[in-house]
This record gives sequence, structure tokens and C-alpha cells, in this order.
Amino acid sequence: MLSYTVRPGDTLLRIARDFGISAASLLACNPRLTEGEPIPTGIVLQVPPASDVWYTVQEGDTLHRLSELFGVEASAVEAANRSCPPALWAPGTLLRIPVGPPNRIVDARAEYGPGELSRDCARLAERYRTAVEVRSIGESVMGKPIIAIRLGSGPRVMHANGAVHANEWITSMLLMTFAEDVVRASELNIQLRGVDIHSLLSKVTLWIVPMVNPDGVQLVQEGLHKDHPHYAKLLEMNRGSGRFSRWKANVRGVDLNDQFPAHWEEECSRRGTSGPGPRDYPGAKPLSEPEAAALAAFTEDQQFELVLALHTQGQEIYWNYRGFEPPESERIAFRLGQASGYRPVHLTGSDAGYKDWFIQTYRKPGFTIEAGIGVNPLPLEQFDDMYDDVVKLLLEAMLS
Repeated sequence: MLSYTVRPGDTLLRIARDFGISAASLLACNPRLTEGEPIPTGIVLQVPPASDVWYTVQEGDTLHRLSELFGVEASAVEAANRSCPPALWAPGTLLRIPVGPPNRIVDARAEYGPGELSRDCARLAERYRTAVEVRSIGESVMGKPIIAIRLGSGPRVMHANGAVHANEWITSMLLMTFAEDVVRASELNIQLRGVDIHSLLSKVTLWIVPMVNPDGVQLVQEGLHKDHPHYAKLLEMNRGSGRFSRWKANVRGVDLNDQFPAHWEEECSRRGTSGPGPRDYPGAKPLSEPEAAALAAFTEDQQFELVLALHTQGQEIYWNYRGFEPPESERIAFRLGQASGYRPVHLTGSDAGYKDWFIQTYRKPGFTIEAGIGVNPLPLEQFDDMYDDVVKLLLEAMLS
């Protein structure tokens, strides 16, 4: 049994991921922990040893195939089976598959926060140098970079963003997984869900902003610590609770998806919020928050042909705004719905969102995608099913 001292930014799932064990095993060894609650920095946890997996070789198995299948480096599989090198493998051979870090860059086993995003963007840019561009389009209230990733170099320029709302951070993981799958398919010249990605990226450029609200995401995932520069105000806005799982706003208590100049005054009246808080406060004026202002400026600079804003939850597609949308928007929404199984919805009674502003300003197709279903933040157990829907939807949007 190992001893581990909790560091800033640690969560139950992140510690379990890093040690290659399940969250249930970690909880069992540390009964004072409560699932879903922040873990205090500095406490010492007992960490059980990881268990390797045993696998019986099947017809057609290769070292590369097993590396891909189990998400571990090929060299790690070889090292764990030195007495039986790949040349001796035959159907029925028993191999030990070591538990270790996945071969993929984006890891969907734990919370996906600003640290994971910065690390993975750097790794994507390093591994796929000719296929990826990473840049910062601005900074959050607390100075975190708002990162944008470019895929492709085609003349039709599109955009997708996620984690505008803090407790919808799983959308960042969806977009980053998609980015990795797309550049990997292009690099290997293989199809992704039946789509020729190499050809597609010669026709389309997709700019992804995976995490518009990094400060809020960190707050939801890690809770509030006394050294936070906004500690007193955040605690007051959250009614004295240090648990922020229901928090949607940025760290100043402003809902970033109520920040855009599209009938903003009407949205203020409809919301009726008296001041900053966990959700629904549109701010003192449109684009008062650096995160919303950065996204608007980036959109103005790039002049996108189509945009998608990923949120959770409901499995719905909102495609219209006050009649400003072009005729093709409904047709595209139907295609996105056919691809994903989500329901296109003609929405009324909502203003000041990113999609609303984009449609009103540019008269081009804009969509809000409400991925998954349940109560935010959606559990990671839903991720695979959500991604299966979202990858098809995003590819269909790029093909539209």
C-alpha cells in the first residue's frame, strides 16, 4: 500500500487515474473520503496497488493491435512479457498487459480541467505538428489562457466551443477527444466514422475553443480553497457552501451565455436576477466579462461560416433565433439530428446567448447543442455514449 499526500488540484478521479486504479478502490482504502466532495489539500491517502490485466492471444493479434486495444505503449507490453516476445505469440498464449498511462493523449477517466487542457494541447501540437495549430484568444478573469485549436486548412471556416458553463465541463472533453480523433485519422489517412478526414480537412477549417470558462470549471471540479483570490465573494454567492457542483457562471458570478449583445436587455428582464451568483446573471453590460469578450472578438476576426456551442443537457439542437437564421439552418439542424439522434427544436424565449448573437450579427447558421441527458455535471459514465452521438454530429456539421 502506498501513501500519497493530496496536492492542489487533486480529485478522487484524478488520483485514481494517475495510479491506474478505480475510484472505488481508492474510496475503499480511505473511508473518510466522500464521492463528489472536494479532497482537502495536504491529507495523506492510502493507495492500493494497481492490478495488471491478463489476456489470451487471439488469431490475428499483433503488438500494435494490443497496444491500441488496451491503450498502453507497445514497449510496455513487450517489457511485461520478456519471456514471450511477439515473435513467439500464438493463439492461446497468455500475456500480461500492464496498467499504465493510455496511449491516447486525451484521457476520459477523470475530470477535465484547465491543466489537462493545456497539457493535451501541447501534446497534440507536438505529436501532430503539421495538422494542429494552438493559440490563446484571450484570458479569463484569473489570467488563464482561453485556448483555441485549429484543425484543417480548408476555405470553409467553422467553429465549435464548449464549457461556457462551468458545470458542463464534459463538453471540453468531448471536443478534445474529437480533435485528437480527427488529427489522428488525418495523419494515418484513415476514415473516422466512415468519413475521409484527410479530404475533409482540405475543404474545411475547424476552430475549437474547448473551454471558454476555465476559472469556473476549476471551481466546480476542485471546490473553493481559502487561498482563492475571490474566496469571500464566491462563498457569499454560493450561500456559504464550498461545494460548487451546480455553478455555471465565471468566478465573478456572471453567466457567460447571457453576455452577448442580442436582446440582452430583454434577457436581463426575463432572468430577474438581482446580482452575481451561480447562474443566470447576465452581468452589468454585454461582453463585460473577458471570456465572453474574447470569444466575440475571435468570432469577428475569423468570420465563421457556421458555429456550434456545446452545452449539456437534453439531447436537443437549437437552431433558430428570432427569424434571423438563414433558410438552410433548419435543413442543417435536421441533418445533425439524423446523425446524432438529437431532436431539433425551434426555440423561443431565450436571448443573449453566443448562438443568438452569431445568428443575429452574421445571418449564418448557428447551433446550440445540448449533449447528453441528466443532471449537470453529467457523470463520466455517460461519456462514451455522449461521444458516440457528438462525433457523428460534429462530422455532419463539417460535411454540411
